[in-house]
Amino acid sequence: MNLFDTLAQYDYEQLVLCQDATSGLRAIIAIHDTTLGPALGGCRMWTYATEEAAIVDALRLSRGMTYKAAAAGLNLGGGKTVVIGNPKTDKSELLFRSLGRYIEGLHGRYITAEDVGTSVADMDIIHQETRYVTGVSQAYGSSGNPSPMTALGVFRGIQAAVREVTGSDDLSGKTVAVQGLGSVGFDLCQRLHAVGAKLVVTDIATDNVQRAVAQFGATAVSTEEIVSVSCDVFAPCALGAVISDETVDRLRCQIVAGSANNQLAEGRHGDRLQELGILYAPDYVINSGGLINVADELEGYNPERAQKKVEGIYQIMRDIFAMAKERNIPTYQAADRLAEDRIAAMRQVRSTFLPVSRSLLHRA
Repeated sequence: MNLFDTLAQYDYEQLVLCQDATSGLRAIIAIHDTTLGPALGGCRMWTYATEEAAIVDALRLSRGMTYKAAAAGLNLGGGKTVVIGNPKTDKSELLFRSLGRYIEGLHGRYITAEDVGTSVADMDIIHQETRYVTGVSQAYGSSGNPSPMTALGVFRGIQAAVREVTGSDDLSGKTVAVQGLGSVGFDLCQRLHAVGAKLVVTDIATDNVQRAVAQFGATAVSTEEIVSVSCDVFAPCALGAVISDETVDRLRCQIVAGSANNQLAEGRHGDRLQELGILYAPDYVINSGGLINVADELEGYNPERAQKKVEGIYQIMRDIFAMAKERNIPTYQAADRLAEDRIAAMRQVRSTFLPVSRSLLHRA
């Protein structure tokens, strides 16, 4: 890897390599862009094959957080931490406290949170060394599990997409095929069932499927079948890259809208969805409810205020659909433009003179 050329390609601001021999810490903190505010992004712990793979992941994820925060209307930039190690065997108090000290040393340029391979308990340990952490225990004034808010945002995004296609956001009688019944997917099913939607579901965990069938009267199908189910909305809520060369022409839906990250294997698959007349709800916008929720902690968490902000995903999706139509571009490109336009506008905001204190003037 030619590191500085890689950083310059997408204009990354900072890459911090963190190591501590005593605790075994090996971590990378990537800060992509702080135009809108401090970089916020989770702390991921994973058994990367190489150090270069860890750096690439940190950079990719931090840039994604910049776009997610900007499109969600948050005054935050994008960052990410990756810790190299096995989350089942390599965690320790010393490791996370050492990481907390590195984060504190950035003086608020970066704020961390829970992510793949880390937990609320890990964030509590980091919190012993730095105030720049969200998603800690509720005893510290945190918002707790972000999954319900993520599901709420996806639900409101589906309503916006259905309105775009049918002229009404009423989901009664609409068929939604939900791929993945984890915390977010199952909560989404609850919300859809409550408004009269018909559910078709799948998950690799059969007990999750059985629960959905029992509680919501859902129809269960295999993990292979879900992509080709005839439905109004296909909601990917599991792994990424689900819209690919192998699946895109098998879709029998009007809308793709779900919580999974990186649903398009490549950008061209978003182009293909448009060619097929399928409306795509850009994933990093519709699934931003969890980020919006933890970001509210920075103001002193207020659940009513946080929920209202998450509900705003409905209008953000409407704006993206309108931009896509106006500019004749696919919706995934419209989401990127929305984020990029907001960042570019803030870069042009006039800087005004702020007077220093008299003591500093006298000292000069």
